[in-house]
Amino acid sequence: MSRLRSSRGSSPAARTARPAAAASRRPGVFVQAPKSDIFVAMLGVALGAILLACLLILMILWRYDFKVNAKLAAQDSGVQNLSIAARSAVIEASFPPASPPGAD
Repeated sequence: MSRLRSSRGSSPAARTARPAAAASRRPGVFVQAPKSDIFVAMLGVALGAILLACLLILMILWRYDFKVNAKLAAQDSGVQNLSIAARSAVIEASFPPASPPGAD
């Protein structure tokens, strides 16, 4: 992009030939508006992902009444702390033992 030429070196006849055209333009250098490219599209995708993540984290926090401390959330909801033996018993009761292959 080239700059506009200065009127300092032009002849007086050239200055009087287009006074209306020069008066209607804004002073300064003409700069084209930037065009969108792939990086602008990537910024839009990133913004959408951030907004979606914020929405999802709000939904998760609503489930826990916006309590971010795990100990307080467990005490308030009435969840009892299970020992390791009790947890393993619950897990074993949830899943029946697998039968050996070909036992059918």
